Amino acid sequence: MTSPQPPSPPPAPGPIGGAYLLLEDGRRFDGAPLGALGVAVGEVVFNTAMTGYQEVLTDPSYSGQLVAMTCPQIGNYGTNLDDIESAGPQVAGFVVRESARLPSSWRSTSTLGDYLAEYGVVAIQGVDTRALTRHIRSGGAMRGALAPADHPADELLARVRSHPPMEGLELAGGVSTERSYVVRAVGEERFHVVALDFGIKGSSPRMLSERGCRVTVLPAAAELEEMLAIEPDGIFISNGPGDPAAIERVAGAVREVAARRIPIFGICLGHQLIARAFGAETFKLPFGHHGANHPVMNRDRGSVEITSQNHGFAVRGGDGDEIPGAPGIRVTHGNLYDGTVAGLAHSELPVIAVQYHPEAAPGPHDSRYLFDDFVALMADRASGGQRSRVGASP
Repeated sequence: MTSPQPPSPPPAPGPIGGAYLLLEDGRRFDGAPLGALGVAVGEVVFNTAMTGYQEVLTDPSYSGQLVAMTCPQIGNYGTNLDDIESAGPQVAGFVVRESARLPSSWRSTSTLGDYLAEYGVVAIQGVDTRALTRHIRSGGAMRGALAPADHPADELLARVRSHPPMEGLELAGGVSTERSYVVRAVGEERFHVVALDFGIKGSSPRMLSERGCRVTVLPAAAELEEMLAIEPDGIFISNGPGDPAAIERVAGAVREVAARRIPIFGICLGHQLIARAFGAETFKLPFGHHGANHPVMNRDRGSVEITSQNHGFAVRGGDGDEIPGAPGIRVTHGNLYDGTVAGLAHSELPVIAVQYHPEAAPGPHDSRYLFDDFVALMADRASGGQRSRVGASP
């Protein structure tokens, strides 16, 4: 006589109804709604970070994008009011395999689903994110949409295909601050930095303030005269969303500031804008670099950094350390995944830039020395020197 089998556990509670992700090539991924209900359209990209999902959600560089996390469970430590990079989520939508139902962290104030719903972010869970990632790696980043299961697929597909592609889009103006503001220096003030906000993350001004810099953050549309009137010791050009080719207005300001030997430091979109200002080209990557585990070779130091990256465009490189069309610029860092330009410096002027996030909230922190290099350039200028080499300090 066989012993009775134990009863099956009850199904896990979840959102009522269904939802789906539809790509522009017609590929469909079904799941369950998470966060706000509705339709969200944007470019679909994947992020390979295992932690830091709240920093990802609030990174303005993700404006206009539906972000899929490759880590199978997201939301394990909930959400809080500390791990944010802007006023709230900036993503167009969010895609996960599984959202943790019971977050475990003493800092948690809400679940991931509640946080997304509070800010009106359309999201989906239960998606086969491995299959989605492999599809994007093969076909490239593409437009897509999230919608409730009862939304007509043919209507949604037409909407997706009519949505503008990322090439040519100027999105920085939509996420930039409308008014200037100041982040005070921690301790004794050493320098005054002007930060151009193209979608700045809160950690960047904080990194500078911790190094004795008072930071005046200006809108992306700020004119050269406004920057110079503040008499800055250095200019920081931030990260941000969209196509750098759609933001030509900053090129002249970059060249003029550099000619005055005011140090310039750019990251991500700022890196691309600086490169273009000196004659380089940028291009759209097949599926971009999004994650916290990208290896980069520092050519000056001969060392490898593990970096946090989030960008869909890159600077077009050439042979060796040269950048076509930009004779004054040399490559200082190279991406070890695909060989793309990950950092640059001007050979004669105090201009440095990297394609990744040296503030790297939540991590890794291998590249924070770049803020020290920027401060060193400002100190060198104050003492009458002409240092321009990035990454050379120990």
